[in-house]
Amino acid sequence: MKLSRFRVTNFRSVADSGWIDVDDVTALIGINESGKSNLLLALWKLKPANEGEIHLTSDCPRQLFTEIRHDPSDYAFIDAEFNTEESATRLGHHAGLSADDASKVRVTRFFNGRYKVTFPCHRQETTITRRWLIDRFGEYAARIRSGKEQKQESGLKDRLSKSLDEIIGTLPPNDSVGVKCLTSVKDAVGKIVPRRPAKTSKITPLVRQLINELEERLNEISAAPPGDRESVSRSVIAAIPPFVYYAHYGNLDSEIYLPHVVDNLQRNDLGAKEMAKARTLRVLFSFVGLEAKEILDLGSEPSGRLSDERVAEIGEQKRERLILLQSASAKLTTKFRDWWKQGDYDFRFATDGNHFSIWVKDDRRPAEVELENRSSGLQWFLSFYLVFLVESQEDHSGAVLLLDEPGMSLHPHAQRDLSVFFDNLATKNQILYTSHSPFLVDADRLERARKVFVAKDGTTKATSDLRHNEGRDEQEGAAYAVHSALNLSIGESILVGCRAVLVEGVSDLYYLTAIKSLLIAAGKIKPSRELVFPPSGGAKNVRVVASILTGRDGSPPNVLLDSDSYGRNTKKALTSSNGLYAEHGGRVLEVGDFVDAVVEDAEVEDLWPQDILAKELDRMIRDAEVPLGDCLEPSVPLVRQVELWAESQSTTLPKHWKVELARRVKDRMLRSDIQDFDDAIVDRWRKLFGAFER
Repeated sequence: MKLSRFRVTNFRSVADSGWIDVDDVTALIGINESGKSNLLLALWKLKPANEGEIHLTSDCPRQLFTEIRHDPSDYAFIDAEFNTEESATRLGHHAGLSADDASKVRVTRFFNGRYKVTFPCHRQETTITRRWLIDRFGEYAARIRSGKEQKQESGLKDRLSKSLDEIIGTLPPNDSVGVKCLTSVKDAVGKIVPRRPAKTSKITPLVRQLINELEERLNEISAAPPGDRESVSRSVIAAIPPFVYYAHYGNLDSEIYLPHVVDNLQRNDLGAKEMAKARTLRVLFSFVGLEAKEILDLGSEPSGRLSDERVAEIGEQKRERLILLQSASAKLTTKFRDWWKQGDYDFRFATDGNHFSIWVKDDRRPAEVELENRSSGLQWFLSFYLVFLVESQEDHSGAVLLLDEPGMSLHPHAQRDLSVFFDNLATKNQILYTSHSPFLVDADRLERARKVFVAKDGTTKATSDLRHNEGRDEQEGAAYAVHSALNLSIGESILVGCRAVLVEGVSDLYYLTAIKSLLIAAGKIKPSRELVFPPSGGAKNVRVVASILTGRDGSPPNVLLDSDSYGRNTKKALTSSNGLYAEHGGRVLEVGDFVDAVVEDAEVEDLWPQDILAKELDRMIRDAEVPLGDCLEPSVPLVRQVELWAESQSTTLPKHWKVELARRVKDRMLRSDIQDFDDAIVDRWRKLFGAFER
């Protein structure tokens, strides 16, 4: 199973985080004290791989402590949804559902520890329509009237059909009929069945058949949800991945007393920091193929006078230990270079009696020094690397890793390397991490970032909308880290000769990045320079941001504007005689020049086939009676269609639906092939990206 999103409620500083979407790697970005750690802690306690007990005194919000303490079973603190993937068929069979209905599962945990399991894609009916009852009664009344009476059944047809009409007449005017009402209807029909029907009656069986149908529908709408069955709930809880929470990473000491190591590896009463160090030592020895006790025993020296044979035997043991340490040192050195890009480091393990030490040198500093005398960043990364590389393959295989403020002691370049390390770990483990460092926000994968902030009511909130106003103008908080990451990416791109194409919003960035990846992967374009798409935050900001991004030669970046009135007016201002683009008018592009001529006021969304975006939006919004995909108009801009459709369906669009839709489309399209698109669409994209080269 794979975690798709989660929601924290009534947990420490979090009243209601809102749903937080999860990718293979997800970054929770926020300032100190914004509540980032509380989000991870709540998720960890859904199904902790170890420890993670629920403690009311520390986990309950103070203002709700009395209520939750009185009845913890009434208060949930974590909801998590999982895509069941290959488990869908098995779980569906167990729960009596189709694989589609079992494709998602939601697990909720309460403060008393109990779980609740639901299947969001399964819509269990709890009522039937009044129309269905009227139609069924009408059909059976007609069949009764047309039936043949036996001699002893004279007048039975009229009595039964009249009784059915009278029963239907007692129905309340509601459109829906619930369990109580349907039970009354079924009982009323049961009372009109003749007590002594004719043995060969053709009429009485029809009434019993109607009763059977009513019984079946009653069983359907009164049945307990499949997730309420204990066996189903147990199966789901067993199938979801465990969660591993790390806040202490256990930096290695440069000199280690082996008897203490052997002892600590057997203990379970250590404090958090000592336990973290013991864990790191365990994985260090495991990774390089050593046993702490073996290294200790091979170096032991008995007291007293020894025979020549015993002296030779001890010498051979020490030689064996030296070779083991040399082999382990070489393995760590080779493997570590694959991850750490801040220099070529050589590690050497050494022993002196009962003491085990780690020495380090590199190409710039060839003199060996103890590990603790190198940077804290190197110490941290070595410890982190060992723990996660080993444990993700062993104890925590398939677990979701929750990392609280990883890598804060690392150099900015090393923090970038840590992001690459996350990508590789994510092939086997989903990762959620908290940070306030812009260097741990990948500007090329902003869809991974979630802003965590303190709302006006003092509670923790999270959003995937990176432009969301946090309500604190004097402190940008999470937005500052995200904007800094984007600025760093843009600045670095310009410095190394990349081409910036200024767009209006974050959603445009997502769409164009996806198109770029598809075209390059298919060999349809070969940009002379890397293309980046910094968002300006709307047409009104284009001139200011473009002036900042203007190159040293005085040439401003390309701009892609929507063809609505704001975009057209902005283009007119930019290309006027005193505008920034007076001499570079060809660099200000409109979306409308690259879509079908029949589409007026086109936006970046209209570069895509409408059905693709409609399908993703219908997945986002499931409460509409008519899906957007069933009422598309090719000549109308998609954004306008969505707004009109939502109004016609009495559906409220999420506040930042455009960004979320773009993120979903990009994620799905990066798993597609360009051959999935019509040639006309691909040609449109090639024309657009060709214009970026001007």
